[in-house]
Amino acid sequence: MNQIPKALTLEEFKQAIIDKGQYYHIYHPFHVMMSEGKASQQQIQAWVANRFYYQINIPLKDAAIMANCPDQRVRQEWIQRMIDQDGTYPGGGGREAWLCLAEAVGLRREQVISEELVLPGVRFAVDAYVNFARRASWREAASSSLTELFAPKIHQSRLDSWPKHYPWIDDQGYQYFRSRLSQARRDVEHGLTITLDSFTSYEQQQRMLEILQFKLDVLWSILDALTLAYIHHEAPYHTVTKQRVWHKGLFR
Repeated sequence: MNQIPKALTLEEFKQAIIDKGQYYHIYHPFHVMMSEGKASQQQIQAWVANRFYYQINIPLKDAAIMANCPDQRVRQEWIQRMIDQDGTYPGGGGREAWLCLAEAVGLRREQVISEELVLPGVRFAVDAYVNFARRASWREAASSSLTELFAPKIHQSRLDSWPKHYPWIDDQGYQYFRSRLSQARRDVEHGLTITLDSFTSYEQQQRMLEILQFKLDVLWSILDALTLAYIHHEAPYHTVTKQRVWHKGLFR
């Protein structure tokens, strides 16, 4: 009879989560290229425009978690994430800060909002994440947010390297990265507490680590799509047209 493996201790489980950081998208060649100052303006713009689709879907992911969560105390804390991203009327929160970044890199606000530059591969990856949050238990969906453990490092790397390498970017465009330094650390503390308390058996812990890997896959796949289109010049349908004929605006 096979023996069921023992659950990881809290410290072992936490370390296993932290170890997933080696797969964070800060190490993707596209992100490394941007950090090293080797990206063109078009490549920077493409990243900003495509990442906008991720940014505007984060509140939908968080709303799904809250809708599935019966715990009032958890909802009271989790809602701050939505406020951070959407802002409070008439402000715009992280969404508005990202649009300021878009303008700082030379994009038109209307062009970014239209999603005309969002690649299908990026859209599919982000939509998969939102749909996971809708279908999973709230605890599982909440645990997927723990890629935020690694976020302060990536935001700081942009603040350290971009002004030096890309002096043409208006400094006001960096507000999103600055704000997320503290917000991400706060979010991690809450998400980590939920995760460590929720996944206590070996099987549960291994499933949670797979969920975290799924989220890492989402972030990595976004950059894979950008690499294909803006480094290898193989955007969708590149063999038949240079036009952006891919679908957009279907699911608003």
